Amino acid sequence: MDAAKFQNQALYARLHGPAVSAASTAGGMYGAAPNSGGGAGTGSAADSGGGAGEGGAGGDSEGLYQLMIELFSATNREQALAELSRRRDQNPDLGVALWNAYGVMTILYQEIIAIYPLLNPPALTMLVSNRVCNSLALLQLVATHEATRMQLLKANVPQLLYPFLSTTSKVKQYDNLRLTSLGVIGALVKHDSHEVIGFFVATEFLPLCLKIMDIGSELCKVVATFIFQKIILDDGGFHYVTSHPKRLHTVLVILNNVINQMVAMPSGRLLKSVTKCLIRLADNEKAKLEMRESVSEHLRDSTFAQVLAEDVSYRRLVYQLLMKLA
Repeated sequence: MDAAKFQNQALYARLHGPAVSAASTAGGMYGAAPNSGGGAGTGSAADSGGGAGEGGAGGDSEGLYQLMIELFSATNREQALAELSRRRDQNPDLGVALWNAYGVMTILYQEIIAIYPLLNPPALTMLVSNRVCNSLALLQLVATHEATRMQLLKANVPQLLYPFLSTTSKVKQYDNLRLTSLGVIGALVKHDSHEVIGFFVATEFLPLCLKIMDIGSELCKVVATFIFQKIILDDGGFHYVTSHPKRLHTVLVILNNVINQMVAMPSGRLLKSVTKCLIRLADNEKAKLEMRESVSEHLRDSTFAQVLAEDVSYRRLVYQLLMKLA
């Protein structure tokens, strides 16, 4: 039997079994408090997860399905999201189960959309941010799995995350939100699919990505630069960036900004990602001409001497870039 169909049928059967009525299921989905006898059971998500450990892999899957049922209870949902996120590495097919399970993706979308009013003006608490980040972590499982990746993209789900990426507050709860959202997009682009890159080019993701590269935290910069690198490695993404002089100039300015911001505290990971982007852009003659005049002097002098001494791969990248620009 097809695994996705089996997972869907198994969860559907549980949701409509004697323990959970259709009325309590609908009430949990739309935020109404479940009645005392409804929902996914009166035990907590952690309690159900603890009992799921018995019986090996089958028991683990049983516990994960029980946690998915808990999502339909407004009372238990927050704890179930946290527990599912914590245990997301236990089953490689959890992303498929989430995608195919009755109503579960709708719940994740609701969790994401519900905090839009808290973005501007900034009113997001750490507790709410953690809850949404748990939902995003589950969404990343769907984005990672080859059986559900393209379905997620065709449903335009990544665009639900763009409001998070457009935030500018540097407090931790907003930074976590941006980082986890970038993780979902990074999971989509890392497989070098022309269709995936085309989606992000067409939906105006690039300005959001460049902004985070410019003003984000170090971890956000690393992930955003990795995503940008994947975009320009694709011929369509490369043409989009290099075909318009103003757009190309903006990109080069931001890449230089990223380099200059690392003078006080260099990051080997970020330096390598930025250098790879510059090497790729140097394949365009107009970009190469501008880079000869404007590329940061910090790549040419001894500013990052310690990174050069410690990281052979970075040293090779800098040499490759300078040879291209020579």
